[in-house]
Amino acid sequence: MSDNRIPSDNELLARRFEAHRPHLRAVAYRMLGSAAEADDAVQETWFRLSRSDAGAVENLGGWLTTVVGRVCLDMLRSRRSRAEEPLEPLAGHTRVTDVSGGADPEQHAVLADSVGVALLVVLETLTPAERLAFVLHDLFAVPYEEVGEIVGRSPVAARQLASRARRRVQGADRVRDGDPGRRRAVVDAFLAAAREGDFEALVALLDPDVVARSDAGVNTGAMAVAKGASSFRHFAAVARPALVDGATGLAVFVDGRLDRTLAFTFVGDKIAAIDIVTAPERVAEREVTLV
Repeated sequence: MSDNRIPSDNELLARRFEAHRPHLRAVAYRMLGSAAEADDAVQETWFRLSRSDAGAVENLGGWLTTVVGRVCLDMLRSRRSRAEEPLEPLAGHTRVTDVSGGADPEQHAVLADSVGVALLVVLETLTPAERLAFVLHDLFAVPYEEVGEIVGRSPVAARQLASRARRRVQGADRVRDGDPGRRRAVVDAFLAAAREGDFEALVALLDPDVVARSDAGVNTGAMAVAKGASSFRHFAAVARPALVDGATGLAVFVDGRLDRTLAFTFVGDKIAAIDIVTAPERVAEREVTLV
């Protein structure tokens, strides 16, 4: 028996929203780097739509993109204030593979790189406003006028935000697509400087706007991160170069057990971000390949 009932206005609105859900989720995921948080952002966008005068919205797709952008921007700013780790860990348990005496580690790095994950990691080095401007304009072709409205700045300022973000992403792309040995050389130099407590050498290896994220919090800027790396000296003595979930990094072993991991993001020949995982349950989810 067919249902000849006329859908309510709310049901019609829900159907129109569902048609836009894949696009909204794609925007939110690239903004937040977390599928769960992306779903939360999309759901919040629906709540705001359902409470608005939807009949007055001329371009529903554009309106929804603007709203989900604002929701994501608020979430990024809140996350930064709480110093939470944004990227979702990979499921599973630690798998440690040692190829230091066998397969070519540079070739392994090329095969292990994931463009999608790499882009998300680079985006984590941007400010929330830069990230939003880059994602909305460069990835989803949202005009600078609309980007500016979301971040509360002029179209010219929005263009500058996207331009700064673009330079950092392109700089990271050049390193990733070039010689993986350059990344390894920078990490080797970082490890040597940390072992020797060479503060000036550490600063020279870091991007001025470097971000170091750990379970304990966030440090920003080359001076602050170098100070933190100096305190890493006793761990540096037992650290080994590794690929951490495919990213160039370090693995620290204590009494034969993987104690913590460091994954590096690069812009040019400088370290732009260091993601440090120390919590045992999160360390257990890393895939580590010694190189």
